[in-house]
Amino acid sequence: MKSITLKAKLLLSTAAIALAMPLGLVQAQERDVTIAVSIPAATHGWTGGVVYHAEQAEKEIEAAFPNIDVIVSTAPSATAQVSALEDLSATQALDALVILPFTSEELTGPVEQVKSKGTFIAVVDRGLTDKSVQDLYVAGDNIAVGANTAHWLVDKLGGEGEIVVLRGIPTVIDDERIKGFSDVIAQSKIKILDIQYANWNQDEAFKLMQDYLAKYPKIDAVWANDDDMLLGVIEAVDRAGRKDIKYALGGNGMKQVIEMVKAGDQRTPISTPYPPSMIKSAIYMTAGQFTGQAPMRGSFLLDAPLITPENADQFYFPDSPF
Repeated sequence: MKSITLKAKLLLSTAAIALAMPLGLVQAQERDVTIAVSIPAATHGWTGGVVYHAEQAEKEIEAAFPNIDVIVSTAPSATAQVSALEDLSATQALDALVILPFTSEELTGPVEQVKSKGTFIAVVDRGLTDKSVQDLYVAGDNIAVGANTAHWLVDKLGGEGEIVVLRGIPTVIDDERIKGFSDVIAQSKIKILDIQYANWNQDEAFKLMQDYLAKYPKIDAVWANDDDMLLGVIEAVDRAGRKDIKYALGGNGMKQVIEMVKAGDQRTPISTPYPPSMIKSAIYMTAGQFTGQAPMRGSFLLDAPLITPENADQFYFPDSPF
Protein backbone atom coordinates (compact mmCIF):
# COMPACT_ATOMS: atom_id res chain seq x y z
CA MET A 1 0.00 0.00 0.00
CA LYS A 2 1.57 3.24 -1.15
CA SER A 3 1.00 6.39 0.89
CA ILE A 4 0.71 9.78 -0.82
CA THR A 5 1.81 12.86 1.08
CA LEU A 6 -0.08 16.14 0.94
CA LYS A 7 2.42 17.51 -1.57
CA ALA A 8 2.07 14.47 -3.81
CA LYS A 9 -1.69 14.63 -3.46
CA LEU A 10 -1.77 18.18 -4.70
CA LEU A 11 0.48 17.30 -7.63
CA LEU A 12 -1.76 14.41 -8.59
CA SER A 13 -4.90 16.50 -8.39
CA THR A 14 -3.95 19.29 -10.77
CA ALA A 15 -4.39 19.64 -14.49
CA ALA A 16 -0.62 19.90 -14.77
CA ILE A 17 -0.45 16.12 -14.87
CA ALA A 18 -2.59 15.97 -17.96
CA LEU A 19 -0.84 18.88 -19.62
CA ALA A 20 2.55 17.39 -18.84
CA MET A 21 1.77 14.32 -20.94
CA PRO A 22 3.48 14.79 -24.33
CA LEU A 23 0.88 15.57 -26.95
CA GLY A 24 2.96 13.70 -29.49
CA LEU A 25 2.01 10.50 -27.73
CA VAL A 26 -1.62 11.12 -28.66
CA GLN A 27 -0.74 11.13 -32.33
CA ALA A 28 1.09 7.84 -31.86
CA GLN A 29 -2.04 6.12 -30.61
CA GLU A 30 -3.46 3.56 -33.02
CA ARG A 31 -7.00 3.68 -31.68
CA ASP A 32 -9.42 5.78 -29.68
CA VAL A 33 -9.77 5.18 -25.95
CA THR A 34 -12.98 5.26 -23.91
CA ILE A 35 -12.83 5.80 -20.15
CA ALA A 36 -16.10 5.53 -18.22
CA VAL A 37 -16.37 7.29 -14.86
CA SER A 38 -19.17 6.00 -12.62
CA ILE A 39 -19.83 8.02 -9.46
CA PRO A 40 -22.64 8.78 -7.01
CA ALA A 41 -24.79 11.81 -7.76
CA ALA A 42 -24.29 14.98 -5.73
CA THR A 43 -26.53 13.85 -2.88
CA HIS A 44 -24.40 15.64 -0.27
CA GLY A 45 -21.46 18.02 -0.10
CA TRP A 46 -18.63 15.56 -0.54
CA THR A 47 -20.15 13.80 -3.55
CA GLY A 48 -20.94 17.23 -4.98
CA GLY A 49 -17.19 17.84 -4.90
CA VAL A 50 -16.59 14.45 -6.54
CA VAL A 51 -18.92 15.31 -9.43
CA TYR A 52 -17.26 18.70 -9.86
CA HIS A 53 -13.72 17.29 -10.00
CA ALA A 54 -14.72 14.40 -12.29
CA GLU A 55 -16.26 16.84 -14.77
CA GLN A 56 -13.15 19.02 -14.60
CA ALA A 57 -10.96 16.01 -15.36
CA GLU A 58 -13.21 15.08 -18.29
CA LYS A 59 -12.82 18.53 -19.86
CA GLU A 60 -9.07 18.76 -19.30
CA ILE A 61 -8.16 15.27 -20.49
CA GLU A 62 -10.34 15.45 -23.60
CA ALA A 63 -8.81 18.84 -24.44
CA ALA A 64 -5.28 17.47 -24.08
CA PHE A 65 -5.95 14.10 -25.71
CA PRO A 66 -8.50 14.16 -28.56
CA ASN A 67 -8.37 10.37 -28.86
CA ILE A 68 -9.57 9.87 -25.26
CA ASP A 69 -13.29 10.02 -24.58
CA VAL A 70 -14.19 10.37 -20.89
CA ILE A 71 -17.82 9.54 -20.07
CA VAL A 72 -19.00 10.70 -16.63
CA SER A 73 -22.10 8.92 -15.30
CA THR A 74 -23.78 9.75 -11.98
CA ALA A 75 -26.30 7.68 -10.01
CA PRO A 76 -28.46 8.47 -6.95
CA SER A 77 -28.37 4.95 -5.49
CA ALA A 78 -26.47 1.67 -5.65
CA THR A 79 -29.26 0.10 -7.73
CA ALA A 80 -29.17 2.99 -10.20
CA GLN A 81 -25.38 2.78 -10.40
CA VAL A 82 -25.53 -0.93 -11.21
CA SER A 83 -28.07 -0.25 -13.98
CA ALA A 84 -26.03 2.63 -15.40
CA LEU A 85 -22.89 0.51 -15.34
CA GLU A 86 -24.64 -2.32 -17.17
CA ASP A 87 -25.88 0.12 -19.82
CA LEU A 88 -22.41 1.62 -20.29
CA SER A 89 -20.82 -1.79 -20.63
CA ALA A 90 -23.47 -2.96 -23.11
CA THR A 91 -23.33 0.12 -25.34
CA GLN A 92 -19.66 1.10 -25.16
CA ALA A 93 -16.36 -0.71 -25.67
CA LEU A 94 -14.79 0.42 -22.41
CA ASP A 95 -11.02 0.51 -22.21
CA ALA A 96 -11.14 1.62 -18.59
CA LEU A 97 -13.63 2.17 -15.80
CA VAL A 98 -13.04 4.60 -12.96
CA ILE A 99 -15.66 3.95 -10.31
CA LEU A 100 -16.52 5.31 -6.90
CA PRO A 101 -18.99 2.63 -5.77
CA PHE A 102 -22.16 3.77 -4.06
CA THR A 103 -21.78 0.72 -1.81
CA SER A 104 -18.97 -1.82 -1.85
CA GLU A 105 -20.90 -5.08 -1.75
CA GLU A 106 -23.56 -4.28 -4.34
CA LEU A 107 -21.09 -2.99 -6.93
CA THR A 108 -18.39 -5.65 -6.64
CA GLY A 109 -20.15 -8.20 -8.86
CA PRO A 110 -21.13 -5.75 -11.62
CA VAL A 111 -17.62 -4.28 -11.74
CA GLU A 112 -16.18 -7.79 -11.93
CA GLN A 113 -18.37 -8.39 -15.00
CA VAL A 114 -16.94 -5.28 -16.64
CA LYS A 115 -13.40 -6.39 -15.83
CA SER A 116 -14.03 -9.80 -17.44
CA LYS A 117 -14.20 -8.00 -20.80
CA GLY A 118 -10.59 -6.85 -20.40
CA THR A 119 -11.42 -3.41 -19.02
CA PHE A 120 -8.89 -1.65 -16.77
CA ILE A 121 -10.54 -1.04 -13.38
CA ALA A 122 -9.72 1.94 -11.14
CA VAL A 123 -11.64 2.13 -7.86
CA VAL A 124 -11.83 5.29 -5.79
CA ASP A 125 -12.65 5.77 -2.12
CA ARG A 126 -15.10 2.94 -1.40
CA GLY A 127 -13.10 -0.20 -2.17
CA LEU A 128 -14.70 -3.32 -3.57
CA THR A 129 -15.16 -6.33 -1.31
CA ASP A 130 -12.96 -8.35 -3.71
CA LYS A 131 -9.74 -6.37 -4.01
CA SER A 132 -8.47 -8.57 -6.85
CA VAL A 133 -10.93 -6.80 -9.18
CA GLN A 134 -9.09 -3.49 -8.68
CA ASP A 135 -6.15 -2.70 -10.97
CA LEU A 136 -5.80 0.70 -9.30
CA TYR A 137 -7.16 1.92 -5.97
CA VAL A 138 -7.00 5.54 -4.80
CA ALA A 139 -8.41 6.58 -1.45
CA GLY A 140 -7.79 8.43 1.74
CA ASP A 141 -6.29 6.56 4.67
CA ASN A 142 -9.55 5.84 6.45
CA ILE A 143 -7.91 3.93 9.30
CA ALA A 144 -5.87 7.07 9.99
CA VAL A 145 -8.95 9.32 9.69
CA GLY A 146 -10.54 7.42 12.56
CA ALA A 147 -7.40 6.75 14.58
CA ASN A 148 -5.99 10.28 14.43
CA THR A 149 -9.32 11.73 15.52
CA ALA A 150 -9.58 9.22 18.36
CA HIS A 151 -6.04 9.90 19.62
CA TRP A 152 -6.85 13.62 19.79
CA LEU A 153 -10.15 12.98 21.57
CA VAL A 154 -8.63 10.60 24.12
CA ASP A 155 -6.04 13.23 24.94
CA LYS A 156 -8.56 16.07 25.30
CA LEU A 157 -10.97 14.00 27.43
CA GLY A 158 -8.18 12.75 29.67
CA GLY A 159 -8.80 9.17 28.63
CA GLU A 160 -12.31 8.87 30.05
CA GLY A 161 -15.87 9.91 29.30
CA GLU A 162 -18.97 8.92 27.33
CA ILE A 163 -19.38 9.49 23.61
CA VAL A 164 -21.69 8.67 20.71
CA VAL A 165 -20.69 7.85 17.13
CA LEU A 166 -22.45 8.25 13.78
CA ARG A 167 -21.54 5.85 10.98
CA GLY A 168 -21.87 6.52 7.24
CA ILE A 169 -23.02 4.08 4.54
CA PRO A 170 -22.13 0.36 4.88
CA THR A 171 -18.89 0.37 2.89
CA VAL A 172 -15.28 -0.65 3.25
CA ILE A 173 -14.22 2.91 4.06
CA ASP A 174 -16.84 3.30 6.79
CA ASP A 175 -15.67 0.01 8.31
CA GLU A 176 -12.08 1.24 8.20
CA ARG A 177 -12.87 4.60 9.80
CA ILE A 178 -14.82 2.93 12.59
CA LYS A 179 -12.07 0.36 13.17
CA GLY A 180 -9.36 3.04 13.34
CA PHE A 181 -11.43 5.06 15.80
CA SER A 182 -12.72 2.18 17.93
CA ASP A 183 -9.35 0.47 18.30
CA VAL A 184 -7.86 3.62 19.81
CA ILE A 185 -10.88 4.34 22.03
CA ALA A 186 -10.77 0.73 23.32
CA GLN A 187 -7.35 1.44 24.82
CA SER A 188 -8.85 4.19 27.00
CA LYS A 189 -11.65 4.35 29.59
CA ILE A 190 -13.92 6.19 27.18
CA LYS A 191 -17.27 4.44 26.65
CA ILE A 192 -19.08 4.50 23.30
CA LEU A 193 -22.71 4.79 24.35
CA ASP A 194 -24.19 4.26 20.91
CA ILE A 195 -23.11 3.86 17.28
CA GLN A 196 -25.57 3.86 14.37
CA TYR A 197 -25.69 4.64 10.64
CA ALA A 198 -26.75 8.07 9.37
CA ASN A 199 -25.69 7.41 5.76
CA TRP A 200 -23.38 10.46 5.44
CA ASN A 201 -26.52 12.57 5.28
CA GLN A 202 -27.04 15.81 7.18
CA ASP A 203 -30.79 15.36 7.72
CA GLU A 204 -30.45 11.76 8.87
CA ALA A 205 -27.63 12.77 11.21
CA PHE A 206 -29.83 15.51 12.67
CA LYS A 207 -32.58 12.99 13.43
CA LEU A 208 -30.18 10.39 14.83
CA MET A 209 -28.50 12.98 17.05
CA GLN A 210 -31.92 14.04 18.34
CA ASP A 211 -32.49 10.40 19.32
CA TYR A 212 -29.11 10.26 21.05
CA LEU A 213 -29.83 13.46 22.96
CA ALA A 214 -33.18 12.14 24.15
CA LYS A 215 -31.69 8.81 25.17
CA TYR A 216 -28.50 9.96 26.92
CA PRO A 217 -28.62 12.80 29.48
CA LYS A 218 -24.83 13.13 29.47
CA ILE A 219 -22.61 12.99 26.38
CA ASP A 220 -19.04 14.26 26.49
CA ALA A 221 -18.33 14.17 22.76
CA VAL A 222 -19.70 13.16 19.36
CA TRP A 223 -17.83 11.74 16.40
CA ALA A 224 -19.66 11.87 13.07
CA ASN A 225 -17.19 10.34 10.64
CA ASP A 226 -18.14 12.81 7.89
CA ASP A 227 -18.59 16.59 7.88
CA ASP A 228 -22.04 16.51 6.27
CA MET A 229 -23.27 14.47 9.23
CA LEU A 230 -21.38 16.77 11.60
CA LEU A 231 -23.48 19.75 10.46
CA GLY A 232 -26.64 17.80 11.30
CA VAL A 233 -25.20 16.88 14.69
CA ILE A 234 -24.33 20.50 15.53
CA GLU A 235 -27.80 21.68 14.54
CA ALA A 236 -29.44 19.08 16.79
CA VAL A 237 -27.19 19.93 19.73
CA ASP A 238 -27.77 23.66 19.35
CA ARG A 239 -31.53 23.27 19.09
CA ALA A 240 -31.56 21.14 22.22
CA GLY A 241 -29.39 23.65 24.05
CA ARG A 242 -27.14 20.89 25.35
CA LYS A 243 -24.02 22.25 27.04
CA ASP A 244 -22.51 18.94 28.21
CA ILE A 245 -21.06 18.08 24.77
CA LYS A 246 -17.50 19.35 24.80
CA TYR A 247 -16.53 18.26 21.29
CA ALA A 248 -18.40 17.56 18.05
CA LEU A 249 -16.00 16.20 15.43
CA GLY A 250 -16.34 15.05 11.86
CA GLY A 251 -13.97 14.44 8.98
CA ASN A 252 -13.36 15.06 5.23
CA GLY A 253 -12.28 18.69 5.41
CA MET A 254 -15.48 20.41 4.19
CA LYS A 255 -14.69 24.09 3.70
CA GLN A 256 -17.46 25.13 6.10
CA VAL A 257 -15.87 22.99 8.81
CA ILE A 258 -12.38 24.23 7.94
CA GLU A 259 -13.71 27.74 8.47
CA MET A 260 -14.80 26.68 11.96
CA VAL A 261 -11.35 25.26 12.66
CA LYS A 262 -9.67 28.40 11.32
CA ALA A 263 -11.86 30.52 13.60
CA GLY A 264 -10.80 28.52 16.66
CA ASP A 265 -14.23 26.97 17.31
CA GLN A 266 -14.06 25.38 20.77
CA ARG A 267 -16.43 22.53 19.98
CA THR A 268 -15.01 21.68 16.54
CA PRO A 269 -11.31 22.62 16.75
CA ILE A 270 -10.01 19.92 14.38
CA SER A 271 -10.87 17.98 11.23
CA THR A 272 -9.16 15.48 8.93
CA PRO A 273 -8.72 15.77 5.14
CA TYR A 274 -10.45 13.46 2.68
CA PRO A 275 -10.47 15.45 -0.57
CA PRO A 276 -13.10 14.72 -3.24
CA SER A 277 -10.41 15.68 -5.78
CA MET A 278 -9.07 12.13 -5.38
CA ILE A 279 -11.46 11.18 -8.21
CA LYS A 280 -9.55 13.56 -10.48
CA SER A 281 -6.26 11.97 -9.50
CA ALA A 282 -7.63 8.52 -10.31
CA ILE A 283 -8.92 9.62 -13.73
CA TYR A 284 -5.53 11.14 -14.60
CA MET A 285 -3.72 8.00 -13.43
CA THR A 286 -6.08 5.87 -15.51
CA ALA A 287 -5.59 8.03 -18.61
CA GLY A 288 -1.87 7.55 -18.09
CA GLN A 289 -2.33 3.85 -18.90
CA PHE A 290 -3.01 4.87 -22.51
CA THR A 291 -0.68 7.83 -23.10
CA GLY A 292 2.74 6.27 -22.88
CA GLN A 293 3.25 7.24 -19.23
CA ALA A 294 4.67 4.74 -16.78
CA PRO A 295 1.51 2.78 -15.81
CA MET A 296 0.51 3.29 -12.17
CA ARG A 297 -1.13 0.28 -10.58
CA GLY A 298 -1.74 -0.87 -7.05
CA SER A 299 -3.14 1.00 -4.05
CA PHE A 300 -2.45 4.63 -3.18
CA LEU A 301 -3.52 6.24 0.09
CA LEU A 302 -3.66 9.95 0.85
CA ASP A 303 -2.33 11.10 4.22
CA ALA A 304 -4.84 12.08 6.92
CA PRO A 305 -3.08 14.53 9.27
CA LEU A 306 -5.15 16.49 11.76
CA ILE A 307 -6.32 19.85 10.45
CA THR A 308 -5.78 22.46 13.16
CA PRO A 309 -5.96 26.26 13.31
CA GLU A 310 -2.20 26.30 12.68
CA ASN A 311 -2.32 24.42 9.35
CA ALA A 312 -5.94 24.94 8.24
CA ASP A 313 -4.98 27.32 5.41
CA GLN A 314 -3.25 24.40 3.62
CA PHE A 315 -6.59 22.58 3.39
CA TYR A 316 -8.89 25.53 2.72
CA PHE A 317 -10.12 26.04 -0.85
CA PRO A 318 -12.84 28.74 -0.83
CA ASP A 319 -13.76 28.22 -4.52
CA SER A 320 -14.32 24.50 -4.09
CA PRO A 321 -17.91 23.21 -3.96
CA PHE A 322 -16.94 21.25 -0.83
